[in-house]
Amino acid sequence: MIDFAFLEKLLDLLNRSNADTIEIRRWTTTVRVSKGGGGSNSGHVTYHLAPPPAGVAAVAGGAAAGAGSAASAAPPAGGVEDERKNWLDINSPMVGTFYARPEPGADPYVRVGSRISVGQTLCIIEAMKIMNPLDAELSGVIREIPVEDVQPVEFGQVLFRVDPHG
Repeated sequence: MIDFAFLEKLLDLLNRSNADTIEIRRWTTTVRVSKGGGGSNSGHVTYHLAPPPAGVAAVAGGAAAGAGSAASAAPPAGGVEDERKNWLDINSPMVGTFYARPEPGADPYVRVGSRISVGQTLCIIEAMKIMNPLDAELSGVIREIPVEDVQPVEFGQVLFRVDPHG
């Protein structure tokens, strides 16, 4: 079943961004929205949504089911859980070490509540002694940062949860 509200949000996000394509994968389902013919990969943006925590059932058509914590047995009606449905995950593009700051003692690039814009540096991931900046590919507000500074991260691990409408 297609979640048309979610599809509308993807189209809105695509229209407000400089990207040509947005692709979201969840388990075995892939949703890809493209401007134009879709033959070009320039400006391609891919967000891999996190699987649900243990004990949380998948919601058919839900784009971000599982953004809640495993400790919450039943999500409250409305409120934060409804807002989380709109959040997008920004995942690590590689294995490495997550650095929230440009150097020790400096302020972090972003904090929870920071407004971000396309092209803004969010963090650095060190891989094989090479510092790789991770730049935002969408605008919005950082709602969660589930990793700590100087923590090892895996490919695909959620680094930031962003509310594109915040």
